[in-house]
Amino acid sequence: MNVAKYIDHTILKPTTLVSDIEKLCSEAKEYGFAAVCVPPPFVKKAKELLQGTPVKTATVIGFPFGYSAIEAKLAEVVLALVDGADELDIVLNLIALKNNDWQYLANEINHLLPVIKEKGKVIKVIIESGVLTDDEIIRCCELYGAAGIDYLKTSTGYAEKGASVHAVQLFKKHLPPQVQIKASGGIRDYAFAKELINAGATRLGCSAGVAIVKGEQGTGSY
Repeated sequence: MNVAKYIDHTILKPTTLVSDIEKLCSEAKEYGFAAVCVPPPFVKKAKELLQGTPVKTATVIGFPFGYSAIEAKLAEVVLALVDGADELDIVLNLIALKNNDWQYLANEINHLLPVIKEKGKVIKVIIESGVLTDDEIIRCCELYGAAGIDYLKTSTGYAEKGASVHAVQLFKKHLPPQVQIKASGGIRDYAFAKELINAGATRLGCSAGVAIVKGEQGTGSY
């Protein structure tokens, strides 16, 4: 399957060191991962380390809780773009969602998306599917699918429940075909990664990327 090409090799812990980023980028180049996903302060460093390679630099916006003001998220987006981010993973405002304020969410994406698209960069929206009902997930698919995002993403990895095959299948059923699916949160082995890809995920966000690739190699499935 060559699972490596699906993986956003990720480190987002608040205690991340420069040496962690150097290791992450080195592994991404060695294994041919799609991207690295790093905290905003490390975008510039990751971009430098990956120069001349096909590996993309991704970062997060409004992470991990999503309740930053739109203006704050917009400032984060602008700084990430200035620093060279290729892909931006934005946490939606869960408080707005859980209080049924879909107008706020529409306003939020309508402020952020044009800035990213103007620069020709990729936008992913994280909806934290593990704490949503199926109906809420479907409404997110409808809202963000219509907005024209590039990827809908399952989870931050900080909620009590991460990626699930069920959520990916719901995404697949209710998103427009041009919107891709990123599964993340709790993906630690090749078997689960393969399940998520088979369900419709085209990207996997995980910190266990090397273990997953080695797991695939161990199955002899190349």
